[in-house]
Amino acid sequence: MSAASDFDRPTRAAWIAVAVLWGVALLNYLDRLMIVTMHGSVVADIPMTEAQFGLLTSVFLWIYALASPLGGFLADKLGKKRMIVGSLIIWSAVTWLTGHARSFHELLVVRAIMGISEACYIPAAVALISDHHRGRTRSLATGIHGSGIYTGAALGGIGGIIAEHFGWRIGFTMFGLLGVLYGIAVCFLLCEAPPLRSEATASEPLHLAGAGRALFWQRYFWIILLVNLFVGVSNWLVYGWLPTFLREQFHLGEGAAGLSATAYLQVASFLAILGGGIWADRWCATNPRARVLVTLTGFCAAAPALFLTGSANVLTISILGLIFYGVGRGFYDANLMPIMRQVIDERYSATGYGILNFTGNLMGGLMTYLGGVARDAQVPLGVIFQSAAAGLFATCLLLLFIRPRAAQPTAAVPVRTS
Repeated sequence: MSAASDFDRPTRAAWIAVAVLWGVALLNYLDRLMIVTMHGSVVADIPMTEAQFGLLTSVFLWIYALASPLGGFLADKLGKKRMIVGSLIIWSAVTWLTGHARSFHELLVVRAIMGISEACYIPAAVALISDHHRGRTRSLATGIHGSGIYTGAALGGIGGIIAEHFGWRIGFTMFGLLGVLYGIAVCFLLCEAPPLRSEATASEPLHLAGAGRALFWQRYFWIILLVNLFVGVSNWLVYGWLPTFLREQFHLGEGAAGLSATAYLQVASFLAILGGGIWADRWCATNPRARVLVTLTGFCAAAPALFLTGSANVLTISILGLIFYGVGRGFYDANLMPIMRQVIDERYSATGYGILNFTGNLMGGLMTYLGGVARDAQVPLGVIFQSAAAGLFATCLLLLFIRPRAAQPTAAVPVRTS
């Protein structure tokens, strides 16, 4: 029992992995979102229609979604560190190239390539962190990495400042070079976790058919997949239409609406992803369902809060609803991978997360579009948010059916590191 306990205690390398990948996660979201905040400068330099500018984001999102399952499988098969370093260096080089594009079509091509390269990162990174943190720190470690994503998304606005003072090309060139240099450092600082003995002695080689059997023959994976779909619906409706709703509902200026739509939500999510990770890890020592129950608690607060946000006639009440919604999202992001690792063959954890990434982002693109269709049909945005809240209530019901297995004592296979 003590040996298992010693193995569950994270090593120095495990925390180094979290620290290093926090920076990579920040760059991952900063690089992908920066172009949105540079809209005016980009369009002024490279003439394009508003539809074409929107296509730059849509193409990235669609290709990112389609490439995620394959990126996850390659991480499981070829090595997570290899995929992380390769992904970071390639998308950083593409970021640099973005700053040298001279036409809309060149921008479209580099955004498509960025979608492929970035799709290889998140599944590999979250799986590698879970490989290193197998016990009492798994949700916290995953949450710390997720806070890097939130920070990168929040810092995406720095692109507008750089574009305003130095030109939009400087931002892409600078962060592209920074990412390549950081990728070289990651190559030396990051290491794979030693495999579980069950992983090292498994007779079945990793292949796509085996991944399909391991994941889609597991009923709990289907439940997690449905949960992720409902969460994707609510997240992308909020991301895509909340600023417009606040501006129209409360007669706010564009800047005030944008700040209200992001600041409260991001801060609440940032704190919740850390707090929810700590809570789930401690509770999991006595209850194998702890991570599911923490997530359920978050959504039980988030669902009525989102409904309240769409129904309130007072800005303060809507903001309060956003804060509770952010808490639910943070609890979910901290525990998604740890929950999945409790119910699937862990050798295919990156593949499974890639599939979740695929469904979530594909749903995101669809819901952003359908939100626009609903607005054209004169459907109030408040009703749209209330419908998203109904999806979160369904998520709460689905989570009740997930009963993860208790953590089993494990042993590591010694590996030689160079």
